[in-house]
Amino acid sequence: MRLLVATGNAGKLRELRALLGEHGIEVIGLDQFPEIPPVVEDGETFADNARKKALTVSRASQLLTLADDSGLTVKVLGGAPGVHSARFAGPDASDADNNRKLLEELKDCADPDRSAAFICVLALARPDGTCHFYEGRLPGEIIATPRGCDGFGYDPLFFLPQRQCTLAELPLEEKNRISHRGQALEKLLKHLSSLEG
Repeated sequence: MRLLVATGNAGKLRELRALLGEHGIEVIGLDQFPEIPPVVEDGETFADNARKKALTVSRASQLLTLADDSGLTVKVLGGAPGVHSARFAGPDASDADNNRKLLEELKDCADPDRSAAFICVLALARPDGTCHFYEGRLPGEIIATPRGCDGFGYDPLFFLPQRQCTLAELPLEEKNRISHRGQALEKLLKHLSSLEG
C-alpha cells in the first residue's frame, strides 16, 4: 500500500516511515509533489487542520493521503500553544525559538502545575472526500531546561514522569511505541487491516 503523507516536516516523516514501513506501507512525502501548494492551517482544532490538509492533498494528488495535526497543550497556559505549536514564536520559528517562548511564558507563572500533553489527530482521506480520524494523547510535564538530543519540536522539554526522562532522551523505537502519534497510528493500522481483511 502506498500512502502520501501531507507534511513537509522531515522529523515527522522519518517517524511515520519507521512506524508504517514495518507494516508494508510505503510512505511518500510531499517533496514528490512540488506542484501542490502548502495548505494553510487555519482551523480551530487539531482535527480541523488535519482534515483540511488530508482532503486538499488527496484531491490534488488523487492518492490516499494521511495528514496529522499535532501539538503541545499546557494546562496552565489554557491549552496553548495548541494548534499554534509549530509557529508559537512566529511564522518562521525554529524548534529552539518555540522552546524559548514556551519557557518564557512559564517563567512568571505562579501555578507550579506544569502538566502538559502532546495530542495528535490523524486524518486519512481519499480523493472522493471520505475522511477518517484517529487520535492519540501523551501526558507529561514541561521542565525548565532542555534534555536529550533525539526527537524534535518540544521533545527536549517534555518530561515523562513514569520514565524519568524527556521524549528527546528516548530511543526512536521506544518513543514511537508510546507517543501521541504512535497511539494514533496504532488506531489507523487497525482500521487499515480491517479494510484489507
